[in-house]
Amino acid sequence: RAPSVHNSQPWRWVAEGGALRLFVDRDRTVPGTDRSGREAILSCGAALDHLRVAMLAAGWSAEVERFPNPNEPDHLASIEFSPVEHVTRAQRDRANAILRRRTNRLPFRAPKRFEAFEPVLRSSFDNELVTLDVLTDDERPRLAEASRLTDTLRRYDDRYQHELAWWTSPLREADGIPGSALVSESDARRVDLNRQFPVEPLDEKSSAGTYDQAKILVLSTPQDTRVDALNCGEALSAVLLECTLAGLATCPVTHVTELESSRDVIRDLLARPAAVPQVVIRVGVEPEGELEHKPTPRRPLSDVLEFHR
Repeated sequence: RAPSVHNSQPWRWVAEGGALRLFVDRDRTVPGTDRSGREAILSCGAALDHLRVAMLAAGWSAEVERFPNPNEPDHLASIEFSPVEHVTRAQRDRANAILRRRTNRLPFRAPKRFEAFEPVLRSSFDNELVTLDVLTDDERPRLAEASRLTDTLRRYDDRYQHELAWWTSPLREADGIPGSALVSESDARRVDLNRQFPVEPLDEKSSAGTYDQAKILVLSTPQDTRVDALNCGEALSAVLLECTLAGLATCPVTHVTELESSRDVIRDLLARPAAVPQVVIRVGVEPEGELEHKPTPRRPLSDVLEFHR
């Protein structure tokens, strides 16, 4: 159930000798969107954290060794498990949040008392590996500028545009982004930070409300290595689950970190200008009266998990 770029689910798990190994599946990367493969590893990091949360709720503590084999860079982690004596209610609630979390691309209402909630988010991951910036309302126009710049630079990028159409095709059954998870043109105009997916011009379903009032979070890393991407994916998972537990809607946004020009705009807004912005997250209150959406599709377990003797 972890989030991934275009719901591509670019992970592969191998169980062998009492351990579970995580690999990035290069056959499932999206090169037009994610040219460096960074977002695929970030997606795998989110899956890794989801795994740890779910296993702990099932009574197993996970010991993770990251990048255990320097000769096999696609081998991202090896995980071994040991039983725990007691599972707390908080740990079970966190695992249940995995099933409730979804990416919501609608405009949000502003979250209340976010300043009191912010320390909870910061305590959910290692701040030495990943930093969290909460942008002010005054800084939002600059971020919207980065989003518009990305859209402009990719308007005639045929490979990128083809990928958007491919991953939102109604013919996809086990991956990709279903039409129910996209927004109409009218809603898209009220959210200045979302990736612009193709939508049917006549599909004008619209949520009630005004322009997006979400809090904008930015997760950044010291460098832009594979290790940084994996660490950031784990932090992304932690932030999304904490927000879900708090009853807040979330939408990770990565298109503004895919091109160096738009990344530079975001970098100027960070407390540490030398940090590398990896992912933006919109956090807010879901519009009232919205119907519960079906979970986005997932590949069968047999496609992503292998057992080796």
